[in-house]
Amino acid sequence: MSREFEMSLMGELQFFFGLLIKDILKKFNMGDSKPMTTPMSTNTALDADEGGEAVDQKEFRWMIGSLLYLTATRPDIQFAVCLCARYQASPRTSHLQAVKRIFRYLKFTPELGLWYSSGSSLSLRGFSDADHAGCRIDRKSTSGTCQLLGTSLASWSSRKQASVSLSTTEAEYIATASCCS
Repeated sequence: MSREFEMSLMGELQFFFGLLIKDILKKFNMGDSKPMTTPMSTNTALDADEGGEAVDQKEFRWMIGSLLYLTATRPDIQFAVCLCARYQASPRTSHLQAVKRIFRYLKFTPELGLWYSSGSSLSLRGFSDADHAGCRIDRKSTSGTCQLLGTSLASWSSRKQASVSLSTTEAEYIATASCCS
């Protein structure tokens, strides 16, 4: 690139799309929060109507929007953010607590992000997984897939499956089919 464009060394990359993680944390008053080692607890179960009182929908949407923006380079928060985003229409205190935990995780891991190495091979590999009946509302499973080009992540997705799976095997089969299509 330096042969085609004039470049200068600006130091270590500290932001993506103009967003500093520290600025996002300050924006939502999470700058002094206690850091967390994971974006979501493994036993977190969010429901639409349960989980406390209603919270400010506009503020919740701003928080989710900021997190969705960060998922472009932070696939580690993709599942948790998308799970929380399902409740934008009627957020409750339990949903807000889950979102705040993601911010606390970002505080713990501000340096994480995608890295593409020039020395990596060009072999393409795909992985998939699913949780059977993970949504407590409609009993649909959530599929997660990722594709690696060499050792670098090329694409990923996490989405609720369109139909209800009758078994773990069926949920995994649907996840694998979406990974390979």
